[in-house]
Amino acid sequence: MQASNRTILHVDDSALIRRMVHDHFTERGFQVITIADPREVMSALMANHCQVVISDIEMGPIDGLTLLREIKKEDGGISVIMLSMLVDTNTILRSMRWGADAYVFKPLNDFTRLDEAVQATFEKHDGWWKSLQEARERNSKSEIAGSL
Repeated sequence: MQASNRTILHVDDSALIRRMVHDHFTERGFQVITIADPREVMSALMANHCQVVISDIEMGPIDGLTLLREIKKEDGGISVIMLSMLVDTNTILRSMRWGADAYVFKPLNDFTRLDEAVQATFEKHDGWWKSLQEARERNSKSEIAGSL
């Protein structure tokens, strides 16, 4: 998994989970910003230009579903991966409807599912950037051809 210049913002009220996720993805070359208080997420997102957020659901004073909606309202292009011990079909479905890219269960005895989710989100971002770059190139060629 290529990880150059890729930042993940992780918000969780558990210090142990924050440390585990931070260490795991830092070892794989990602920049990881960890936050305990979900009220700090929006300013951290804007200050650090994060493409991916990994968010717990059950935390206070803002729960992860509310945070998901705030993130998507601010910037629908930010990928959000929900990470929770909450095994509840309604919560999973709400997460999906509200724009979460994946839902991964704690405890993190194995990072395979989370690794796959993170990789998929960055691949999605890469695909969009390639499309934007291609559009710019095509527009430039059209402008040149039109001026001939």
